[in-house]
Amino acid sequence: MLGYPVTLISTQKGHEVKDRLATHFGSPEPWGYRKAVRLMKQAELFHRPVINLINTPGAFPGADAEKGGQGEAIADSIAKMMDLKTPIISLIFGEGGSGGALALASSDQVWMTEKSEYSILSPEGFASILWKDSAKAPQAAEIMGLTPHDLLNAKVVEKIIPEPLDIASLQRDLFLKFKELCSLHAEDLVTLRYQRFRKF
Repeated sequence: MLGYPVTLISTQKGHEVKDRLATHFGSPEPWGYRKAVRLMKQAELFHRPVINLINTPGAFPGADAEKGGQGEAIADSIAKMMDLKTPIISLIFGEGGSGGALALASSDQVWMTEKSEYSILSPEGFASILWKDSAKAPQAAEIMGLTPHDLLNAKVVEKIIPEPLDIASLQRDLFLKFKELCSLHAEDLVTLRYQRFRKF
């Protein structure tokens, strides 16, 4: 794809109702995050860059997922990514919700398609916490700054990708950015990634 091997990790929502139910509408369970960590560690071993494609409303909140260590799996993914000695770019192409998205977006750069969103929780959840009234979700959305342009201005993301996607252009942009990131010493790469998140 980019002229050299990469590791591609993606959340899956499915298209048919049956598939969407099976994937919890794109909400990963703990073993999904653990599989992603295994793939990222393998990529590090073979010096392959990592591309994470994210489209999730958040991690699955079911009882089995909680019993299976959902919180620990998310925390472990974030911790492992912060220390991964190979470049990582995360691309949000739909929903990027809560810690479930952050578990795959603790990367060197986060890119978003222009119609996607990225937030710590839903506007309804934010409104319920702040005003005890989920009907105030539109006001909450304004405060939260969910849009790609809001997030780009806040330096939470580095790039907005126009839609419909131009795959050839996206491949070229990924190639150029990975070429730049791969030129860094591994320890410098990790330090810069850490500094990226420390500024928030």
